[in-house]
Amino acid sequence: MDALIKSIRPNKPTDAKASELDPAEFMAAAVRADQPRPSRAEAEDAVKTLLAYIGENTGREGLLDTPRRVVEAYDELYQGYHQCPAEVLNRTFGETAGYDDFVLVRDIEFTSQCEHHMMPFYGKAHIAYTPVERVVGLSKLARLTDIFARRLQTQEHLTAQVAAAIDEVLKPRGVAVLIEAEHTCMSVRGVAKHGASTFTSRFTGMFRDNPAEQQRFLSLVRGPNR
Repeated sequence: MDALIKSIRPNKPTDAKASELDPAEFMAAAVRADQPRPSRAEAEDAVKTLLAYIGENTGREGLLDTPRRVVEAYDELYQGYHQCPAEVLNRTFGETAGYDDFVLVRDIEFTSQCEHHMMPFYGKAHIAYTPVERVVGLSKLARLTDIFARRLQTQEHLTAQVAAAIDEVLKPRGVAVLIEAEHTCMSVRGVAKHGASTFTSRFTGMFRDNPAEQQRFLSLVRGPNR
């Protein structure tokens, strides 16, 4: 299915254009230098409060360093807020010998955090784009995925952001993104259905307009080694 994002921000139009992402909202680092933020000590105190809430003794030996460790883990898990997606894609190469087919990077592993429960979801992203004269380094598509994944996310939004960023910076003839993931907020809590997979996709340009190109992309993703 094609991932359509409906804006939850007030005073936004509700026509078809509202399903498209505004690049100004996600192409730069999400945290500005002048943005007010709690101190590290305040963040550690918040972790201590949560530990007390679940009934733990925050003074016992095993938990004395837990607030510090949790905040350090957050710095790693959510580093995408401090990284700029546009910068990752800005360096391109023109020596393509007239290559005019799409480029596919398959099986990009990622881990993200669900914005509803702050629990992990993880899986693989498959990304293709059809370049116009210039191509981007293959590792950059993996780095781009990680930047968006290292933020609080929904899978639908992650899928749409990756596709829109490639569209915005590289201006290709088309982009195809397919993400498959397991969500721990569904597998280890709630309905507790371990092993259930969620698939989301986004197609732009020639992939959106040409079903044969969509099918070729999906065939290569599923491939003989799947």
